[in-house]
Amino acid sequence: MTDDRPHLAVIGAGPAGLAATVAAAAHGVRVTLIDSAARAGGQFYRQPATELNAGRPQALHHQWRTWERLRDALARDVEAGHVTHLTDHHVWLVERRLKQQAGGADRNAFTVHALLGPAQDSPAEVRADAVLLATGGYEKILPFPGWTVPGVLTAGGAQAMLKGNLAVSGRTAVVAGTGPLLLPVATGLAAAGVEVDALVESADPKAFVRRTRALAAQPGKVAEGAQYAAQLLRHRVKLLTRHTVVEAHGDERLEAVTVAALDTDGRVRPGTERRIACDTLAVGHGMLPHTDLAETLGCRLDGIDVHVDDEQRTDVPGVWAAGETTGIGGAALSLAEGHIAGRSAAARLNGTEPDPRTWAPAAKSRTKLREFFAALDTVYAPPARWTDLVTDDTVVCRCEEVTGGAIREAVDGLGAGDVRTVKLLTRAGMGWCQGRMCGPAVAGLAGCQLAPSRRPFARPVPLGVLARAGESESAAEPD
Repeated sequence: MTDDRPHLAVIGAGPAGLAATVAAAAHGVRVTLIDSAARAGGQFYRQPATELNAGRPQALHHQWRTWERLRDALARDVEAGHVTHLTDHHVWLVERRLKQQAGGADRNAFTVHALLGPAQDSPAEVRADAVLLATGGYEKILPFPGWTVPGVLTAGGAQAMLKGNLAVSGRTAVVAGTGPLLLPVATGLAAAGVEVDALVESADPKAFVRRTRALAAQPGKVAEGAQYAAQLLRHRVKLLTRHTVVEAHGDERLEAVTVAALDTDGRVRPGTERRIACDTLAVGHGMLPHTDLAETLGCRLDGIDVHVDDEQRTDVPGVWAAGETTGIGGAALSLAEGHIAGRSAAARLNGTEPDPRTWAPAAKSRTKLREFFAALDTVYAPPARWTDLVTDDTVVCRCEEVTGGAIREAVDGLGAGDVRTVKLLTRAGMGWCQGRMCGPAVAGLAGCQLAPSRRPFARPVPLGVLARAGESESAAEPD
């Protein structure tokens, strides 16, 4: 049977994508939820592999009841035929076209291109009337001497191993960097039996005193932080604030890290270095939004975040965005934005004007949470002089093995003043990740802002897939 309901494609099955899917499906819209993972949840609600038969997966999460409500609602919508959930679909491009309707009016038409399965070598397409981008974020990587030694991994990577595989990378660990993610990572590893020697946080606790208004507006978040602090005490994890990792040591495997105190200007204070033995270093310096698909669609960016209005609409007709892609703000903010985006998209696809009163509680939560995380951003900033730690022989771009010295030579000796010129002169960012990992570090060493990349595709695509896509387009277009 032909389904004449308007069709919304939601890309990303994390908190924002799930909330948007459930909200849109409840208001008469046919939804296709597209995600690269084998199971819904995203990084925040990442579940252990089914084969592991985890007895208490909730022990690795908070807000578990919220996840259960979303999971059950999605299952009901899938069973009822309101939602199609496509797993292991890696989206590399979203095309927008205008199709003429009877009477001469134009309507939006989108084609979502994806690669299937772990090998990502088979193409798939989803056609929809509108698209909602809930593509999440990824970790900011800042290099330092020894960061390529086996045993050094990102804080999010350590958390993903624990949640998804019930595994840890070693027996003794140091968690370091800056940002609220370090707390659940350190407590999660400690609860899993890892001896976490220290949580090394570069932020200054005194900075929170100047943000009391924003903190007071979110008592739940403050209580959550207090719970993490209590767990750190229970597991005897040392908290070293205004400290940073100076170097990681080891050849075949990480053996130790050197940490040091920071002065008020973000420089390492001489004589404060200490060496901590460990076989794992989980390090993170915050998050960046995934904007590749939004960029290829031509969506406006506010700095590095996708710009949206009060309905979570981008400036491209028929495209909504929600969650970390519009600005890093955690799961609760993603849920609020996803709910608003789903309701707005459903109303407009059904040809009605949305009523903001129907999402008033979510909008109120969104406002407060945005203010809260804006305050946190000023506290959890990487050390101002982090580039001083990058020696000339420190690898910055791992794909192309470009060192800090080569980047400095491109800037100081050859006059490069932006990331693109450094890339052309050194090949930094020309590898498999296309600068997604090294981009912030290159920008920092070049002394410039991280700018949108405007990549044509969101991920590497086999030439055979591109050729087949071109053939299908030619066949579809009249001469």
